Amino acid sequence: MIFRSHMETALDEARAAGKRGEVPVGAVIVGPQGIISQAGNRTRELNDPTAHAEMMAIRAACAVLGQERLTGCDLYVTLEPCPMCAAAISNARIARLYYGAADPKSGGIAQGPRIFSHPQCHHRPEVYDGLAATQSEDLMRAFFAARR
Repeated sequence: MIFRSHMETALDEARAAGKRGEVPVGAVIVGPQGIISQAGNRTRELNDPTAHAEMMAIRAACAVLGQERLTGCDLYVTLEPCPMCAAAISNARIARLYYGAADPKSGGIAQGPRIFSHPQCHHRPEVYDGLAATQSEDLMRAFFAARR
């Protein structure tokens, strides 16, 4: 099987989120049939602190598939997931997580609480970090620089 990254689609979602005034994070869920869902942050638009790109993509993929588990699916996201999203990724049974930029301030995978390393974590996806990290970091840097 040949690996095909879907990080460019996640970056497109992140760019769209940034244009909407949201923190530029994008996520894509892929199954054997291809892309199932894609989303960007919508916390401000929806007045919902849980409307992170990962959460939006997970909700949409579950709705498309008509199930609460995304077994065998991959998640591509431009920024290291926060603890809330890491827990949702585990609960959704995502098989593989690919993320771009590390998030030393709010990350929950390789930083901070490291959700997947806890004994209470019932499912641990395979994790691949640093995919398109430079592009993801550049988006974040430009977004916040424009707000200062």
